[in-house]
Amino acid sequence: MSIEILVNAAPRETRAALLDNGSLQELFIERASRRGLVSNIYKGRVSRVLPGMQAAFLEIGLARTAFLHVADILGPPPDPVNDAQEQRDASHEADIRTLVREGDELLVQVVKDPLGTKGARLSTHVSLPSRYLVYMPRGSRVGVSARIESEAERNRLRELVSTLGAHHGSNGTQGGYIVRTAALGAPLEALHADMTYLHRLWTHVRERSLSMPAGSLVHEDLPLSVRVLRDELKPEVRRVLVDSPAEFARMQEFTRSFMPDYQDRVELHQGPRPIFDLHGVEEEVTRALDARVALKSGGYIVIQQTEAMTTVDVNTGGYVGHRNLEETIFRTNLEAAVTIARQLRVRNLGGIIVLDFIDMQEPDHRQALLDALQAALASDRAQTHIASVSPLGLVEMTRKRTRESLEHLLCAPCPQCQGRGFVRTPETVSHEIFRELMRQSRQFHSEELVVLAHQDVVSWLQDEEAPVLAELETQLGRPIRLQAEPLYGIDQYDVVLA
Repeated sequence: MSIEILVNAAPRETRAALLDNGSLQELFIERASRRGLVSNIYKGRVSRVLPGMQAAFLEIGLARTAFLHVADILGPPPDPVNDAQEQRDASHEADIRTLVREGDELLVQVVKDPLGTKGARLSTHVSLPSRYLVYMPRGSRVGVSARIESEAERNRLRELVSTLGAHHGSNGTQGGYIVRTAALGAPLEALHADMTYLHRLWTHVRERSLSMPAGSLVHEDLPLSVRVLRDELKPEVRRVLVDSPAEFARMQEFTRSFMPDYQDRVELHQGPRPIFDLHGVEEEVTRALDARVALKSGGYIVIQQTEAMTTVDVNTGGYVGHRNLEETIFRTNLEAAVTIARQLRVRNLGGIIVLDFIDMQEPDHRQALLDALQAALASDRAQTHIASVSPLGLVEMTRKRTRESLEHLLCAPCPQCQGRGFVRTPETVSHEIFRELMRQSRQFHSEELVVLAHQDVVSWLQDEEAPVLAELETQLGRPIRLQAEPLYGIDQYDVVLA
C-alpha cells in the first residue's frame, strides 16, 4: 500500500487528494467563497420551535436558518456507538418545548453542511478533535475507534485516556473522549499533550461564547491544508506533497508542533507541471463528473444522482468472459463493487443509494458480492450500511452525508434543461410553434408572422415540416418567415407579429 496526499493551493481554492497506489480515493475542496461549516461552533438564537417535527430552527448568522432536532439537544449517549439506539429512544419520549423556547441562546456545532435547499444541521453536543482524541465536554465515557481492531490495544488506550481524563477532571474539567484511529500505538506523552490542548481550546471556546452576541461564529475548524494532516496523515502515508510555499510553511509548523514524527513526510512540490496534472488527478476529477464509469473488463456502471437517492446501474458491456454467462456476470459484479465503493468516496455521494447489480442465480455469488462490497467500503470514513440483495438484484445501502457531493460543489443545473438532463426535440418544438402560430393569428392581425428559434429547429421546419408550413400559411392567410437565433436554446422560440 502506497498512500500519498496531494495539496493544491490556489488563490481562492484549496484542494486535497488522497491517492492509494496512484489512484484517487478521496477529494476535498475548500473555496474561500463557501468554506465547509462542519465542526464550526456558533452561538445561535432559537427562531422557531416546531413540536410536530420535534425540532427547532436557529439563527446562527448564515443565509438560511439551521436545523436542530430534539435528539441533538438531549444529553449524549454514554457510548457513541453502542448506545445510539438508547439516544433515539429517548428522543421519542422527549418534548422539545420543554428543552428550548423561542429566543433561547445556545452554543451549537454544525454536524452537516447546508445541502441544496436545506439549512445546516446542528447539535448541542460540541466535540473538539485533535490528532489522537475527540473531546466531548458533555460526555462522560471513553470510546475507542472501531478501526482499532486489537483488543489489547483498545484496552490500553481506553485505560490511558481514562486515567488522564480523571486527572483533568480533578482540575475541574469533566468530559468524555473518543480515541481516534491515529492513536494506534500512541505513547502516553502524546495523548497527554493532545488532552491538554483540547481542554485549553474548550476553555477558549467557552469564554468567547459568553462574550459574543447570538448569530456569531465562536470557533472555526482548521483550514483544509492543515485539517487533512490532522485527519489523514497516518503511518501508512508515504508523503504529503504541497505546491504552495505559504501552505508548506503552515503545514510544517503544524507537524512540528503536533506531529513531529511526520514532519519529514511533508514536501514542497516545485516542478514545472501542476501537481494534480502530474499525478492524473485532474483527469480523475473530470471523469468523476461523468455518469458513465468504465470497468477494466469492458463492462461499465452508470451513476445517477437525484434529489431523493443515488442509483448505480451495472452492465456487462463488451465483457463476454471465458466460461459461462453466470461466471461473466459474477466477475463483472465483483469488479463493479470495488469501483462503486471508490466512486462513492471520490464523488462524496451520500444518503440512500440503490445498486442495480446484474442479476445472479447462485446464492453463493450473491453473498460473495455483498462480502466484496463490504470489504471495499471498509476504508470509507463515512458511515455506511448495506442491506441484502433483493430478488430483483438490487442492493440498498446508505452512506452518511455531511457535505455537498462533488457534482453539486463543482456544477450547477443546466440553464437550458433546468437540471432535468434532457431537452425537447426539434420535432416537439416545431409542433409547439405551430400551435403558437395559430394562437397568435386568431388574436392579432399582422402582415407577417416571424418565428425566432434555434438553428436545429429552423432546419427541421424547413426540411421535415416544409409541407405543413406551407399549408399553415394558406390556412392563416399570411406568410411565415423563419429566423435562426444563435443565442436561443433548442427549446426556446418566439413568434413575432410583423
